[in-house]
Amino acid sequence: MIDLKNCPSSLQEGFDSYSPKALKWLFGGEKVNPILRFNIEEHRDRSELTEAMQRISVSGVQEKFPALISAGEIKIAGENERSTHIIKPYPWDISLVDRKLIPANEHITMQIASQVYGIETAANGLCFTPKGQPVYITRRFDILPDGSKLPMEDFASIIGKNEQTGGKHFKYTGAYEDIAEALRRNVAAWMVDMERFFELIIFNYIYGNGDAHLKNFALILHGTDYRLAPAYDLMNTALHINDNDFALDHGLSRELEKSDIWDQTGHPCREDFERFGVKIGLIKKRVGRILDKYSHFPEAASRLLNQSYLPAKAKRSYARIVNERLHRLNRSR
Repeated sequence: MIDLKNCPSSLQEGFDSYSPKALKWLFGGEKVNPILRFNIEEHRDRSELTEAMQRISVSGVQEKFPALISAGEIKIAGENERSTHIIKPYPWDISLVDRKLIPANEHITMQIASQVYGIETAANGLCFTPKGQPVYITRRFDILPDGSKLPMEDFASIIGKNEQTGGKHFKYTGAYEDIAEALRRNVAAWMVDMERFFELIIFNYIYGNGDAHLKNFALILHGTDYRLAPAYDLMNTALHINDNDFALDHGLSRELEKSDIWDQTGHPCREDFERFGVKIGLIKKRVGRILDKYSHFPEAASRLLNQSYLPAKAKRSYARIVNERLHRLNRSR
């Protein structure tokens, strides 16, 4: 059994289960057991779990299973049941370094985004197998309390990218400017959401997320208007693979003039992100304010990392990656 000393959602110290605030955020106030009554590792190849995995419509390549809360327990949703949550164990792919750390990695990255930078994210936390293996859990933001489902579409679909138009790796084709242009066309209050999108690009770069592809950004219907969906699938992928700076093959933009630093080092700096922000229609002063938030590794982020469920060695590697990216961003020559 795992020894829970911090809330497995908010990471607040002194809780051996979900804190009251986390219960409200992640489970609508219902008291929930963080220990699963089934072992995913023993049953993940069972036909019902395989079929359940196919019913998930949220984007991503990591294994995801629909879940719901019943009598205070987290359970796999049945074929005719509406899932309210998604659970993600560590992936099968044995080629990934430290793959068993991926749930805790995604959890801490999402928590830093939300708690430290104020980025709107899907509610999330960890639950645990009976043997103590962390499993990532997130609340579906497209499902309302009454069970109805909000229309949602990822940017691969919005832009018209699929295997027929873009090949097997279609979600990695294009540039982030393509998403910005589609956002402007489809969102009435596009300036507000463009700032949110721009900050996500910065966050992903600094926190080593090389898997921020077209399907990891989406629009969701709010009332009569589409808005940028809360952030999801944020993870420090550089902790597991030798990743690129950007997931998309054309990076920030096909036409953006690179800084001398980018040309010389192969990595963008603040000047490049400033140019990109202005290019997608943001006010230069606002671009500067967003970038100023990422000029250093905040103490609050360091504290959350230390309270996370990553092992000590992984915490050090995570911090090293972030500090290296910050150094790249802040280079002036």
